[in-house]
Amino acid sequence: MATLVFATNNPNKIREIRAQLGEQYDFRSLADIGCFEEIPETTPTLKGNALQKARHVFDGYGHDCFSEDTGLEVEALAGAPGVITAHYAGPERDAQANMDKVLAELGDASNRKAQFRTVICLIEQGTTHFFEGICPGQITLEKTGDSGFGYDPIFIPEGAARTFAEMSGSEKLQYSHRARAMAKLIAYLQKH
Repeated sequence: MATLVFATNNPNKIREIRAQLGEQYDFRSLADIGCFEEIPETTPTLKGNALQKARHVFDGYGHDCFSEDTGLEVEALAGAPGVITAHYAGPERDAQANMDKVLAELGDASNRKAQFRTVICLIEQGTTHFFEGICPGQITLEKTGDSGFGYDPIFIPEGAARTFAEMSGSEKLQYSHRARAMAKLIAYLQKH
């Protein structure tokens, strides 16, 4: 069974990824390998941040690993919050403040198109691979639902009538940007 480290300690992301990977991999989080430091995300792109995190784990801990960076890109806000999605309202990573800021900036704008975009970077035996997943949708007028995390209460994926926060975990996986990127990663791992 292959050991694969996911460069995160976010319990929500770990739960989502574990559900998708199943039992065929010895899946580990950063905590599982003793990595508790804050890994820098200082590049101006999702791809660059994903690479930076994966490289940190591979170089510093010697494990094949994958990392991801995700951005919410709102059309009427010129693609913001984008690469600073987690810190949009400040360095605290406050999901409520982040959502409030997006809703305030959009106001009653009629164009509420948005997308979540995830870039996964896999470093396997020193070789780097990238996988991308996109979930188009729209921003609601107000927060709805209490499941999920991050911006889930204000995002309705295309083809759905409810926010991510109103869906079960398995329902969310049907639309999720992260799940789409993970499906590409899993297909690659199964093929190689």
